[in-house]
Amino acid sequence: MSLKELRKEIEKSQDEKRFEHTLGVTYTAAVLAMCHDENVEKAKIAGLLHDCAKCISDEKKIKLCQKAHMEITEVELRNPFLLHAKAGVCLARDKFGVQDEDILNAILYHTTGRPDMSRLEKIIYIADYMEPSRKQAEDLPDVRRLAFQDLDLTLVRILKDTLFYLRENGNETDPMTQKTYDFYAGF
Repeated sequence: MSLKELRKEIEKSQDEKRFEHTLGVTYTAAVLAMCHDENVEKAKIAGLLHDCAKCISDEKKIKLCQKAHMEITEVELRNPFLLHAKAGVCLARDKFGVQDEDILNAILYHTTGRPDMSRLEKIIYIADYMEPSRKQAEDLPDVRRLAFQDLDLTLVRILKDTLFYLRENGNETDPMTQKTYDFYAGF
């Protein structure tokens, strides 16, 4: 499927606000890929597909993951909206024909990260956090500058802010987010 066809399919499946975010991630990922010597085409595909399961029901997310024999954690069962990354991998592979493991992993880990991420995985994680329509994080200007200098330092900054935000607001944290922070922060 061409990028143009993929974009049309994603646009049909998302509401206007989600599609605007998706395009923001796609273009931000492409620019970061150019800056950090990553494959721009792969970054665009991963950007377009990173939230491809975001607008489907929690029940369908669970069914997609179960059908693909993907592990569903206790945290995900209590918060099934978190399954959009895993369900997105299922859709990317089965509906959109993506076979590239790096693209699939970039989709899978765009919300939690993971220790020892590939450059593409880092780019999608960071692009999702800082794309142009994002406004909520108070240190976004600094994060956006840092992202074009050092992906690992940017990851640490975002992960630290994310963990702080989740704890401050009483939200449950996926353990993988903490593991990723510990890995990149050197703990």
